[in-house]
Amino acid sequence: MYQPPHFREDDLGAQHALIRAHPLGLLVTAGPGGLMANPIPFLIDGQASERGTLRAHLARANPHWRELAQVEACLVVFQGPQGYVTPSWYATKRETGKVVPTWNYATVHARGRPRVIEDAAWLRRQIADLTDLREAGRPEPWAVDDAPRAFTDAQLKGIVGIEIPVAQIVGKWKVSQNRPAADRDGVVAGFRAAGDGDGMAEEMAALVQARSGR
Repeated sequence: MYQPPHFREDDLGAQHALIRAHPLGLLVTAGPGGLMANPIPFLIDGQASERGTLRAHLARANPHWRELAQVEACLVVFQGPQGYVTPSWYATKRETGKVVPTWNYATVHARGRPRVIEDAAWLRRQIADLTDLREAGRPEPWAVDDAPRAFTDAQLKGIVGIEIPVAQIVGKWKVSQNRPAADRDGVVAGFRAAGDGDGMAEEMAALVQARSGR
């Protein structure tokens, strides 16, 4: 990934936080079957290895897991908040007119050697952990044990686990750090005024504001 110095994010805590906030990662391999990519929800265990370990599962019917068993490394791309930045938000537009549109985003790329797991106990823990995380905060959170055990045992036979100890992880926060302070203020105001249904505009506004140092 192209990383100009002012957009680099090397803090492991910040990288893991983005993964937890945006867990749907794009799993990419280049194995015997050629390039393959699948969006999969991941968990990150920050204590399991030096840079963290990713855990996920795929449908057994998905041929991607067989590719994972034959590759030395895979890539998982996590996309955080993103959005178009119009020059109209910049004070510089009114001052000189020398501005162009751009796109702000935050992303994390993690690489590692995948391990395919078919152990039923591991799979049950994976499903329970992922469910508990996503159900937390709901008025009546659903738990795996709410379903009949025989039913969930049968469902587990239809999935395969993946564990990826992260060997390399890089982050890129392209959030207007290269713009003058007045332009950054305009970007923050612009995203907040634009709004959206899922809160991504507010999340981007907060990132721009946090990285502006003001």
